[in-house]
Amino acid sequence: MTIPFSRLSDDDLATCVHCGLCLDACPTFRVTGLETESPRGRIYLMTQWKRGTLPFDEEQVKHIDLCLGCRTCEGVCPSGVPYGRIIEAGRADVEDQRRPSLKRAASRAALRQLVGHPGRLRAAGVATRAAQKLRLTSVARSGRMLPQLGAPFRAPAGGVAPAAGERKHRVAFLVGCVMPIMYPQSHHAAVRLLQLAGCEVWFPQGERCCGALFAHNGDIEGAERLRDANTRMYQAASFDALIVDSAGCGAHLKDFYPELKGRVKDLTEWLAQVGLPEPKREVRVRVTYQDACHLAHAQKIKKEPRDLIRTLPGVEWVEMRHAEICCGAAGLYSTLEPDMSNRILREKLDDVLATRADVLAVANPGCQMQLEAGLRKRGSTMKVEHVSEVLARGY
Repeated sequence: MTIPFSRLSDDDLATCVHCGLCLDACPTFRVTGLETESPRGRIYLMTQWKRGTLPFDEEQVKHIDLCLGCRTCEGVCPSGVPYGRIIEAGRADVEDQRRPSLKRAASRAALRQLVGHPGRLRAAGVATRAAQKLRLTSVARSGRMLPQLGAPFRAPAGGVAPAAGERKHRVAFLVGCVMPIMYPQSHHAAVRLLQLAGCEVWFPQGERCCGALFAHNGDIEGAERLRDANTRMYQAASFDALIVDSAGCGAHLKDFYPELKGRVKDLTEWLAQVGLPEPKREVRVRVTYQDACHLAHAQKIKKEPRDLIRTLPGVEWVEMRHAEICCGAAGLYSTLEPDMSNRILREKLDDVLATRADVLAVANPGCQMQLEAGLRKRGSTMKVEHVSEVLARGY
C-alpha cells in the first residue's frame, strides 16, 4: 500500500520560507488574487497533507489542479524552492488519494495509450487531418484549437541528416510525440539550422515520448517507463548533444534523465554556443517573442533566442510586456482547466497585440497552439512561428 504523500520531500517543502515574493509572478494568483492559487499557498496545503495536520479534501485539490506548473515562481524565489519537482510529486501523491473522475481518467488513458505510442499517435494524426477536411473538428473546443495539420515530420532515410559542409558535431534530435504531427515545419527548420551549423543530425530509431506530459500530470510511473526505454536507446549511441526544440520536453529531459546530464540542449542554447553562418537574406518583419515557461524559468534560457533573432538582417525587434508570464497553455491544462486557461490567455493576448508585431516567435508547441487559437479568435493576422522558423527566414 502506498504511504500517503510519500513522494513529496520534506526537504523540498522546507525550502519555502513563505516570503510571498512569488505571488505576483504566479499567473493564477495574478488573475484571482487568492492565496490558495499561489505557489506559497499550494506548498502550505501539500505540507499539511503530508504531515497529517490537515485532512485530505477533494475540494482543496482544485488548488493543485489549477497550478499551471509554469515554474515562473522559481525565477523570482530567493530561497531556490524546487517548485517544479514539488508540484509533480504532489500531483502524483494526489492522484493516489483522490476519487477517480472521468475527465482525469480519460486524460491518463490518452497519455498512456496514445501519446506514449508513436505509431498510434501518427494514426490519430491521419484521422484528425481527415476530420479537419470534413470540418468535423470545429465542434469541440480542443478541436478548434488545433492547427491545420499537414504531412507529419519524418526523419530522413537512414536516420541521419548530413552537415552542410564540414562536419563539426554529431547531435541527436528529439523528434518527440505531438510536435512532428502538429508543427512539422518547426522540426524541418530546426534540422536545417543544425546542418548549417555544421552538425550531423541523428534521429534515434525507436525513440518515444520523453514523458514530460506524463510527469506534469501526476503520472510519474508512466514517465519513468518512457525514460527507461529512451535511456537504453541513447546510451547505445555516441553524440555530442541531444537537441530539443520543445521547451517543456527539454526541461523534463534535463531534470528527469540523469544519464544525459549536460548533453541535453535547447535548440537556441546550442545554436548560440556553436554559431550559425551569416544569414543570406534580409528579414523585413517586426518580431516579438513570448518566453516559453519551461525555457525561461526551468532552463534559465532567455537571452539566446532573443540574440539569435536580433542578428537577422532587417528584422525589427520589439520586446513584449510581461513576456515571461505564462500564456495558459501548459500542456494538457488548456483542455483540463479551460476557464482558467482562457482568463490567463486574455491577459497575454493584450500584451501580444500591443506590440503590433508581424510575427510572434515561440519555443514550445503548446504555446504556439494556444496563442494561434487566441489570435484567430481576436481576428488578428499576426503569425505565430517557432524560433527555428523565424531564424530560417534568413537562409
